[in-house]
Amino acid sequence: MVDGQPGHIDQIKQINAGAVYRLIDQCGPISRIELSKRAQLAPASITKIVRELLEAHLVQETEYQEVGSRGRPAVGLILDTAAWHFLCARIGRGSITLTLRDLSTNVVAEDTVDLPAQSELPFLQRVIYEIDQFFNRHQQKLERLTAIAITMPGIIHSSSGVVHRMPFYADVRDVPLGPALSEHTGLPVFLQHDVCAWTMAESLFGASKDSQNVIQIVIDHNVGAGVITDGHLLNTRRHSVVEIGHTQVDPYGKLCYCGNHGCLETVAGLDNILTLAQQRLPLSPQSLLHHQPLTVENLCAAANMGDRLARDIINGVGYNVGRIVAIMVNLFNPDKILIGSPLNQSCDILHPTIQTCIQQQSLHDYSKDLVVESTHFHNHGTMPAAALVKDALYNGALLVQLLQG
Repeated sequence: MVDGQPGHIDQIKQINAGAVYRLIDQCGPISRIELSKRAQLAPASITKIVRELLEAHLVQETEYQEVGSRGRPAVGLILDTAAWHFLCARIGRGSITLTLRDLSTNVVAEDTVDLPAQSELPFLQRVIYEIDQFFNRHQQKLERLTAIAITMPGIIHSSSGVVHRMPFYADVRDVPLGPALSEHTGLPVFLQHDVCAWTMAESLFGASKDSQNVIQIVIDHNVGAGVITDGHLLNTRRHSVVEIGHTQVDPYGKLCYCGNHGCLETVAGLDNILTLAQQRLPLSPQSLLHHQPLTVENLCAAANMGDRLARDIINGVGYNVGRIVAIMVNLFNPDKILIGSPLNQSCDILHPTIQTCIQQQSLHDYSKDLVVESTHFHNHGTMPAAALVKDALYNGALLVQLLQG
């Protein structure tokens, strides 16, 4: 018991430092007295934590006028973010987006470059090369680098930094991306499934920041879900997300890249619904989808104009997704359902179908007041990766490393 005490004390210090940093970030300028009240820490503890943050140039003092006060300005604390940078990356279908941000998540530099699915070079080598090239291109803008955060689809073990499998990249098999990149750069690396990270971003900065229990459904080339329960992301240190995309909905259906047949992703993923639309077009001669490129944007536009085929396909996605979400509602009893998808361009069609499934197939007490709405962010940027770094600062894990130099 005694042997474990120093580690326990260090963990408490980490949690307290993260809590103070988070309050300064979200409420600053804020006084030390107010920090003590909100963090429920003794003034002496606040003084010590703030002193360390000031000495590390992670926070700074500023004068501000308190609400209702006409006297001298108070001295408050705000973040000192300009000299601290971190790299965010999102690996998608055929490309990687790289964004240099400061600790306020403001963009300093951003590039999107090709990362073809097929190449003679291994996936790991290509990712490291593109990150090196990004740093070379923007070296004059670089300040102190604190971390690298990467999001991507696939089967990922976030705590070990290993990518087991990815869609579109057939050569990805148990790739130690996190450890390799950390060894190459000397920086902590945070790796997470893009849906999971996106859910964190919505919770920290977006559509669910005022909710403690949320289910976020993503319908894109891949289909997945993230769950916030009691204000915390579910399964952050296990195999990525709640894998609804690989829940079987048709045992005789199409082969999925995960090795199973008839996964939800094979009937609700964007590529698959566009394939379905193409197959059904000859049977719908009056459809607005004829004589134009078959894209998600055109599918949604046609549906919004009343096209029967387009509406039927989007309703089909809503039904297949909705019946899985109804099960999740019974499991997690959320306050809100978020939908992140290009199909939100037809949210007046998609969302009611999902909501109807939830109301018909889940417990009435759980579903009667549920709201289904669109996410604030999109998955194609790097704000989800930025949320990984913010979370590591707020829980103190990364913050302690910065304080220790």
